This record gives sequence, C-alpha cells and structure tokens, in this order.
Amino acid sequence: MEVESLPCKALSYPALVGELSKGQEVLLNSTAVDRKLGTGGYLFVVAPAVLPEPRTGPGHMMKARYTPLQTMVLGVDEQESPHHEVFQQHDSIDGMPVVVADLHSALPAIVACARHVNPSIRIAYIHTDTAALPIAFSKASARLTELDHITTITSGQSYGGDYEAVNVHTALITAKHVIGADIAVVIQGPGNVGTGTPWGYSGTAVGESINAINALGGTAIATLRVSQADRRERHLGISHHSITSYTSVALTPAIIPTVSENIGTDVQELIKAALPKLTSCEHLTLREVTGVDAGLRKSAVPLRTMGRDLEADYAAFAYAGAGGVLAAQLLHEPAK
Repeated sequence: MEVESLPCKALSYPALVGELSKGQEVLLNSTAVDRKLGTGGYLFVVAPAVLPEPRTGPGHMMKARYTPLQTMVLGVDEQESPHHEVFQQHDSIDGMPVVVADLHSALPAIVACARHVNPSIRIAYIHTDTAALPIAFSKASARLTELDHITTITSGQSYGGDYEAVNVHTALITAKHVIGADIAVVIQGPGNVGTGTPWGYSGTAVGESINAINALGGTAIATLRVSQADRRERHLGISHHSITSYTSVALTPAIIPTVSENIGTDVQELIKAALPKLTSCEHLTLREVTGVDAGLRKSAVPLRTMGRDLEADYAAFAYAGAGGVLAAQLLHEPAK
C-alpha cells in the first residue's frame, strides 16, 4: 500500500524503546491516527531498527503483560522491594481519605483544591490501568510530580510511576504506609473508553475502587462527573457514568461532595433532578462543600476536559475540585 508522506509527531517512551537519535529509522504504530481519533490520536514508536539492551535491574513484575511491549518493573510490594515487609504488616489504611474520579482531567482540580485548603498536604496519585497504561502519557501528572504536588503510583498493568503496585489495594497501602500520604487520589489515565451503552465504559472502575478503599478501612470520596457543556444528554448534568458506578458497582460507603457556588441555575436543576438516584442508596452520603473556586483558580496546570477549559465547563471542575476540598477537610475532623 502506498502511503502519503507527511510531517507528523510521534511519541516514544525511552523506558521501552531506548534513547533515539535524529535520523534514526523506527517502527511506528499509526492505528489511532488512521482512525482519526481524538484522545490517543498519536503515532507511537514501537521500536528502533536495533532493539535496546534488555533491562537487567531488580524486580520481576511484568506490566503490559504478554504483549510485544511488556515491561519489567520493580513492584513496591514484591519480594525484592525494600518495602516488601510493609505489606506483611499492614492491611488497613487507617481511615485515610481517598478521592475517586472518572476522568483523568479531574486530577489537577482535585489536587489544586486540596492544596488550597492545606498547602502542605501530601497527596498520592494512583494511576489505574483502564485507560492509558504509561503514566508518561499524562502531561498533568508529570507537571504535578515535577512541582512535588503529588507522588505517583501505577497500579495493575499501568506503569512508570514513582512506585509500581500489583493492584489498587497494594497501591492504597503504598500511599499510606510507604509514601506517608495524607490523602490519595484514584483515577484512570487519559483515554477514557465509552461506547454509549449503560455498562460499556472504563469509568466503572471507580465503583470497584470504592470497594477496595472500604476493604482497607479508608474513607471513600466519590466525585461526580458533571458537565454544563457536554452536547451528549447522557453526560449533561450528572453523567450516567457516575450514577451507574456509584449505585450499582460500588457496594460500600462513599461520601459524594456537592457544590453550588458559581454553578448556574440551569445546571443546578439538572443536577438536582438526578440526585434522588444517588440518595436512594443507603451506602451513599451527600455533603455540600464550599471554597472550591479559589482552589480552581490556583491550579498549577491548565484545567481542560474534552477540549473545554474552566470557563467553558466550570461545573465539571467544580465537582472534581469539591473532592479535594472535602478530603483535606476530613483530615481535621475527629474520627467517627
């Protein structure tokens, strides 16, 4: 097949393919570009003409397992890790507040609002494996790590974090007992998958994360996916993703933060109409929070979701940021 030659950009992960030099021939994966996808619509370097030397460092945990690009990492919880004994000693995260969210774009808002309430708060970000596997794909987490606003843990098949964990459970224990975090945030990477069907979306994982948080004695904070600008009816107001995940997938307690400051009346009406679906579940508790706007305005990285900025879809970021505010506030409340 004859392919038209056009200038284009490609992403390369040096940890997988090694360092590349100008003019070097490489094998590219063009699947996403061929289909003209939005998120993830990049060329990816699969390999150089000469493969790099195999990794010989410690660890034996494979991620992206049994694919041509599987990568070996040192798991924080495996036998060779200096932290292995931590996981023999701890099976609880001692009430630590943990914020969950559907979309990766919620991360900067949650972090900004938590830090606005408590500038010295220590935050662990748990990057799950239901979207982008390499955390390096996230510019937001890279910048927040560079600023020392978060410490990253990649769980499951995802990889490239400051710590590598087998699953969300050991990632939560890592956050509390290895990193010493005050709060944790659990969100998939960029590239949310959705099919427009009731159950066909990667965000169902937030419900599973809530169950994991409670299994380990944490305090689950379930942020709502909200939009005032999404053209798709199923995501306008409270997304069906949040309703299904929190009412049918999550089977254990969670606090849902809500916010009304600076939210337009029309959006508030849409939200109020959907709230009974959540309040009818005994394991869910709603809690109104304030002070979100000031935190959002201080975000260290740009706030963008589905191509929309803070002004275009304020409600989306406000409801995400409310989780950060609540998590920081809970640290100062007496344990129940």
